[in-house]
Amino acid sequence: MFSRTKILFSAVMAVAAIAAATPAQAGVPESKDPIKLAVNEWTGQHLSTYIYGALLEGMGYNVDYVTAGAVPQYAAIATGNLTANPENWDNNIGDIYPKAVASGDIVLAGKLGLQTREGWIYPPYMEEKCPGLPDWKALLKCADAFGNAETFPNGRVIAYPADWGTRTTDFVKANKMPFVSVPGGSEGAMIAELKSAVAAKEPILMMFWAPHWIFAEMEFNWVEMPAYEDGCDEDPKVGPNPKAVHDCGFAQANVNKVAWKGMQAKWPAAYKLFEAYTLTNADQNAMMVEVDNKGRDVKEVAKEWVAANKAKWQPWVDAAK
Repeated sequence: MFSRTKILFSAVMAVAAIAAATPAQAGVPESKDPIKLAVNEWTGQHLSTYIYGALLEGMGYNVDYVTAGAVPQYAAIATGNLTANPENWDNNIGDIYPKAVASGDIVLAGKLGLQTREGWIYPPYMEEKCPGLPDWKALLKCADAFGNAETFPNGRVIAYPADWGTRTTDFVKANKMPFVSVPGGSEGAMIAELKSAVAAKEPILMMFWAPHWIFAEMEFNWVEMPAYEDGCDEDPKVGPNPKAVHDCGFAQANVNKVAWKGMQAKWPAAYKLFEAYTLTNADQNAMMVEVDNKGRDVKEVAKEWVAANKAKWQPWVDAAK
């Protein structure tokens, strides 16, 4: 096993290694203006962003990391106040994103490479208290098993944080489910609530996503929801309730890299690197354990990944030349 000192040294040397790999790139950086990368609310996105940022820094670019909500970020990307986001989940996007893509103000630069899932999760012991799970219809008959003092006799489902959209609330309302949808806090707060409930074998139902390291540490099952169909959010005839919209299960995400339309012209090599850049679930899961489970600094972990994966990123850098 490498010592902590050796690991830290590798992280420090990562940017130097990238710089050494690109000595012949005349004119890079094409502009000294900073490339502004969006930092959203979850660890996986942080890692995707900081790895790409470390690669840019190694090529000589100035990089700013800007905290931005998953939905509010699109107005900033469309106007160039943010330059790019390497991990954009396209099923929780609000109204601005599709319009900005259609107008060309936001450009899609390819898929990041993650295989995703979103939906409601629960610990397996809840199946004893709610026979019929994982079928979502079982929740209509056993909502009280998921309730607490504030919601009983209705059940409680923890939704995403408020600025991630209202899909859980919409689904509950559309299907007249006897549940109260409660917005989650931060990712860390949601994980803490999952851990606390499982440790005490208390009821919990939560909107969540994969990839995520929590599935390597704890066992959860996914609620089987009605399949998403095109038009479900606009046409009441689509989905299980003919009198409501938003009554289908959740559309599953593509994870795309998105950029301001002017990025390619202003920083062409950085944009080529952006197009080539990919990560896998395995890449992210291993790093998320280090950050979320071991409490390590996300930038440090991202740079360690760069130091250990030259064989993977060197072709990306070569493609940017």
